[in-house]
Amino acid sequence: MPHKRSGGGLSTAQQAAKFLGVSVLSGVVLAGIALPAAGALGLSAKGTASGFQDLPGELKRPPLSQASKILDSNGGLIATVYSRDRTVIPIQQMSPNILKAIVAIEDARYFEHGAIDLKGILRALNKNAQDGGVSEGASTLTQQYVKNVFIEQAGDDPDKVAQAVQQTIGRKIKEMKYAIQVEKELGKQQILENYLNITFFGEQAYGVEAAAKRYFSKHAKDLTVGESAMLAGIVQSPSRFDPVNDEQESIKRRNLVVQRMADLGDITPAQAEATKKLPLGLKISKPKNGCITAVNGAGFFCDYVRNTFLQNAAFGKTKEARAKRWRQGGLTIKTTLDPQAQASVQSSINKHVYKSDKVATAVTLVEPGSGKIRGMGQSKPYGFGADQTQINLSVEKRMGGSNFGYQVGSTFKAFTAAAALEQGTPVTQSYPSPYKMDYPSPVQTCNGEWKNNVDKPDTVQNELTTEVGPFSLKQAAAKSINTYFVAMISDIGVCPVTTLAKSMGVEMGNGAPLPQVPAVTLGAATIAPLTMANAYATFANRGTYCSPVAIESATDPAGKAITVPKTQCTRVMSEQTADTINTLLLGVVEDGTGRQAGLDDRQSAGKTGTTDNREAAWFVGYTPNLAGAVWVGGGPGTSHLSMEEVTIGGEYYPKVFGGGVPGPIWKDALGGALANKPAPGFTTVSIPDPVEAPKPPGTPANPGKPTKPGHTTGATTTGATTTGTTTGGPGKPGSWPTFTLPPGIIGGNGHSGGGTGGNR
Repeated sequence: MPHKRSGGGLSTAQQAAKFLGVSVLSGVVLAGIALPAAGALGLSAKGTASGFQDLPGELKRPPLSQASKILDSNGGLIATVYSRDRTVIPIQQMSPNILKAIVAIEDARYFEHGAIDLKGILRALNKNAQDGGVSEGASTLTQQYVKNVFIEQAGDDPDKVAQAVQQTIGRKIKEMKYAIQVEKELGKQQILENYLNITFFGEQAYGVEAAAKRYFSKHAKDLTVGESAMLAGIVQSPSRFDPVNDEQESIKRRNLVVQRMADLGDITPAQAEATKKLPLGLKISKPKNGCITAVNGAGFFCDYVRNTFLQNAAFGKTKEARAKRWRQGGLTIKTTLDPQAQASVQSSINKHVYKSDKVATAVTLVEPGSGKIRGMGQSKPYGFGADQTQINLSVEKRMGGSNFGYQVGSTFKAFTAAAALEQGTPVTQSYPSPYKMDYPSPVQTCNGEWKNNVDKPDTVQNELTTEVGPFSLKQAAAKSINTYFVAMISDIGVCPVTTLAKSMGVEMGNGAPLPQVPAVTLGAATIAPLTMANAYATFANRGTYCSPVAIESATDPAGKAITVPKTQCTRVMSEQTADTINTLLLGVVEDGTGRQAGLDDRQSAGKTGTTDNREAAWFVGYTPNLAGAVWVGGGPGTSHLSMEEVTIGGEYYPKVFGGGVPGPIWKDALGGALANKPAPGFTTVSIPDPVEAPKPPGTPANPGKPTKPGHTTGATTTGATTTGTTTGGPGKPGSWPTFTLPPGIIGGNGHSGGGTGGNR
């Protein structure tokens, strides 16, 4: 510890009064500031003491901003984030060398004077008067600490920071009054500890612990005399004495501090001379801050955690309060990210899609029954360089995702099937399902009716001309038959489908409600991968939806637990319906379009999806204990890329299908995530195959049959095929008052009421 040098004399209040009187009368220099005449102070010489006492004296000291740690579910470090790199430590964890060095160079009489050093002030006044300028100041360490508190209060607001350091007599007097209060309240040792924790040491390092790690890659408790002298020397001017940018200037400053320490008897003359001959001995540790430093490709998940914190009222009643709490840091946030699952996600992505590809992929894994996000990654890394982005391709816009999400293609058909079953449609329901047909009209919606264009009706068709019904639900799900699901949603209406999907957390990527059009069943809506993964987890959880969560627990800088948001679970469909969907989607993986996604050691269910012009391809699937969504499409800036004759991950694809590219990515990601973990099976139901009536000779597609007044399903017509436009409705712009797709996004499977659409 620095030795305390005894001293008597005037009390702090007496010093302040006498000092102000001297300053006002002389109108010269106080602590490096040219004072105005007495009138400008608003204090007469006679009234100086009482005026000073009337100033506010309570200094509110905010918690020091410091680094926060974001951990995975096993407690492993994902990333360290901070607005200021600082680790607050007690004085017992600071080397005695740094305590002596900072006192020696900044305030040699620190332990002898009060909050204000009258001798120092008089010395500064005399020196500055002799020099004819401002060559010496007289701020005590306590006053410097108070100024740093002002700066800390200002946060990252440049205007407030400027106010905190402005060279005005009013601020200086306030600083002095607060210094008196602080010394009474804290005492010398605590002020010294606080000072060394709050002070800026350059190179983004705040506080002596961060500085010791930055310059010497060690803890503050292990600092030598020379290292301590160098750090203490930086404080006066972090840019001028920066050892990284000007080693010689830093050495000169260090040696000055060393000599001051010797003059005060803190070290011997021999120690001083030996230390001056030493090199600086820098061992620089580069700043590692923010989600860009996250391991295993978890930068986007890290950013999702930050957005969760900033947007959830559990962490503060107002947006401003949450932002301030995040900026102050010192938090330890344990997340739901499973390191095994995350490593598997990133490994699968790296295997199948290169970051330099025009095509990008995003993969998100969610645990059914808990809503816990277990993995999140994408092929375009987190960053600012080439082939990097800060857009999280897995999440909705408000959480850092793209403006709209991505059209989901035939993966949406599962919601239509579930809604139909909930409405009482038998699982054996059959529809004629021709290769091509007009959209039935009118169709009930939540707010009226959707009607096809009489003069130029919108049509829908299947992927292959050989896909001609009649088909049962089981067959239609396995083969992803477009005309079947358009007939189904036309039968039950759009509203039951979108209402059920909404109850499963499904909304557009920009937060808009799902479109009230029959084409929603074919994936016209633009939705985020996380949303789809979590919605399908509802099927795995036998009909109970659980909202997604990313944070398991959190503690504040003092280690006190913070209440975190919990998943909210609600039954949204019967177990019978969910078990039926699980059975149907098992068939998709075992015998249908999703065969390439099938896991080797456990049951898995899922659905493929491909949008118009093959601008996006999906596989969304699940086991009883893990659900995942894989999206493949144009990367940032290339969202309208048609995935035909394209090379992805070094492999050429004539056409991209949901089962062909997303399917294998899903298989590898889920397979690794679930390795050596339990393999429960689904509760399945028996779904009989329908007895098909023989087709009339030469009939390419069965004619439709009336199912409801005004509804005709399965009718084969010669109407125009709609390939998808950016806005508008059945045949003419503006006829969809409730649904306008974002500019530049084309229809998945025909969003304008019809469309060709890929269904694989």
